[in-house]
Amino acid sequence: MGWVLTNNKAKNEAKTAIVAQGHTEVPVRVQRVEKQSLLQDMSANGKIVAGQELNFASENSGRVTRVLVDEGDHVKKGQTLAVIKADQLNVDVEAAQAAYQNALRDKERFESAFSTGGVTQQQMDQSKLNLENTEARLRQAKIRVSDTNIKSSINGIVNKRYVEPGTVVSPGTQLFELVDISSMKLKVSINEAQIPFINVGDKVTVKASVYPDKSFEGKISFIAPKADNTLSFPVEIELSSNPGYQLKAGMYGSAHFHFDQPAPIIAIPRNAFVGSVASNQVYVIEGGKAHKRDVVAGRIMGDVVEILQGLGEDETVVTSGQINLIDGSSITILQ
Repeated sequence: MGWVLTNNKAKNEAKTAIVAQGHTEVPVRVQRVEKQSLLQDMSANGKIVAGQELNFASENSGRVTRVLVDEGDHVKKGQTLAVIKADQLNVDVEAAQAAYQNALRDKERFESAFSTGGVTQQQMDQSKLNLENTEARLRQAKIRVSDTNIKSSINGIVNKRYVEPGTVVSPGTQLFELVDISSMKLKVSINEAQIPFINVGDKVTVKASVYPDKSFEGKISFIAPKADNTLSFPVEIELSSNPGYQLKAGMYGSAHFHFDQPAPIIAIPRNAFVGSVASNQVYVIEGGKAHKRDVVAGRIMGDVVEILQGLGEDETVVTSGQINLIDGSSITILQ
């Protein structure tokens, strides 16, 4: 039995050798190494938003007595937009004022009595604390009365008005929506391959789809430090001006990034690497054979990888079929 097994093994090895001799060339696809100018102008699409948007909500309960603005009106910071009935709050101010005056008189009496030994230090301290508490309640009551005058905190335009005279509101009730379109922003998403080439402060040309013949100047004001779920990075571009309020919040726009073209670099396809880019190894064709070579990879830009060391122009690398290769394999090139 041992002789039979040994004889069969020898026959199989002989057959394998014959087959190998008939198929010595590994089919592969290749690409010639060339210098490339990879950095080109790029564009990104997004939505134009207002520089500031603010939803005004009521801070007090009461009935709206006056509405002083309408949708489309331009308002300035500090301008009164509406007034809420303040009768009850005025009563609260009067009561707080009376309590404060009483506490003030008590403190003065205690100070006079303390100088003659008529009251203790503890009683004196209590009178001071009572005065401070009543003063704080008075300030709070005055603030509530002041809040009945709904005032704008930005310069802008009334986009929506949610109340009418006679409307009863409570804390949190939305009253107005204000937008400031004197300054606008374009929000776009940039993929990771383009992020290394942009910086905050870079100038960008912006176009709106509704004005194909007009361009607006802008600059990058924000680059997200973290990618979103699509592996893109949110970027905000602040427009320098909005003449005649031509741009409106919600319009579709595009950003055009312009770069100075750098010197060409040696780059190869990402799939030329053995296993992955991290291996830093490729197969180079020399004399009809594939030889494994160590290289130093640089920047990864999409499907292309910069080569810092290890390859020269006009050399040829294997881009498909590496799995069947070993160092020194003969190859046949597929078209």
